[in-house]
Amino acid sequence: GNMVEWCLPQDIDLEGVEFKSMASGSHKIQSDFIYFRKGLCFGLACFANMPVESELERGARMKSVGILSPSYTLLYRYMHFLENQVRHQLEMPGHYSHLEAFYDDKKGVLPDSKGTLISQQPVHWLPSIHRYMYPEMKITHPAGCMSQFIKFFGEQILVLWKFALLRKRILIFSPPPVGVVCYRVYCCCCLANVSLPGLGGTVPESKPFFYVNVADIEMLETEVSYVACTTEKIFEEKRDLYDVYVDNQNVKTHHKHLQPLLKINNADKEKYRRLNDQRQMLMYSQEVGEDCSSCEEDLFILFFMEQNNRIFQTLMEVSASQDKTLTADHARGMGLDPQGDLSFLMDLLEVYGIDVMLVIDNPCCI
Repeated sequence: GNMVEWCLPQDIDLEGVEFKSMASGSHKIQSDFIYFRKGLCFGLACFANMPVESELERGARMKSVGILSPSYTLLYRYMHFLENQVRHQLEMPGHYSHLEAFYDDKKGVLPDSKGTLISQQPVHWLPSIHRYMYPEMKITHPAGCMSQFIKFFGEQILVLWKFALLRKRILIFSPPPVGVVCYRVYCCCCLANVSLPGLGGTVPESKPFFYVNVADIEMLETEVSYVACTTEKIFEEKRDLYDVYVDNQNVKTHHKHLQPLLKINNADKEKYRRLNDQRQMLMYSQEVGEDCSSCEEDLFILFFMEQNNRIFQTLMEVSASQDKTLTADHARGMGLDPQGDLSFLMDLLEVYGIDVMLVIDNPCCI
């Protein structure tokens, strides 16, 4: 089995981290990186696998070098360091001086023994666009993260968007490598950003759990909303742990009342067309050198945030009106399909506790 061979500080609780930082099935690949959650902290680990002539190690030496932080927003900055260190540990096992120096330089806020954060340092480097995000969404992943997400899922991102907005438990399965799948978890959470003040204080937060394995089952049983990924196929059978299961581009749910949301409707197709048009315009403006400050990640996040804001702004205005009646015209104004998105709208009102009356004509009764 896996074991922790070295850590600083030595008194920190790392139970289970040896399985979180090395994905199940990693022995089949040469290298990977992995984001995970450990209690109140987030981790990033880099994995590498090197053939060795040793019977004791069964011909392969595999290690992960990782760091834990109260926030995952800056972890990606240390990816290069971790990649170098895991290679160093494979070639020269037991030499930890670089890791000790790194820890002494970077150590800062760690949860105390009660599990509460002692303090939270402000983050000043973020571009202005991110001031609208939930604190845990303030992140910039390597270029191309959002682009890959859109290319991989295509129109299915509109299905994921609805489930993310409804705060469903979303589990993404993929065989290793798992690094790119951790990015999909992040992208999925970005779909649900809303910047309207005072909205849904009782709504569960969208929690990125990143990589999970069978050791996390007990913890997942208590969660009402999360987005996570796994390399363990056994999860598919454990239907009580998730609402939505994503296997490659195949998005599915075993809940009958959620199955209508799997169907792409005309309004979804129109949103996807608009998103692609905006991406094409951004690429063109970068090619002709007009605008190098915009990036695809900002465009992607803003596209969905504006869509979400429009929906909730309308719902809040209707709920504050005298008759509280939401019509087909309202639905169209929110960029939704009055028929195809009816069950989505009903779920949305319930999840966010918005008091309006749906009056959308049923075509069967015309």
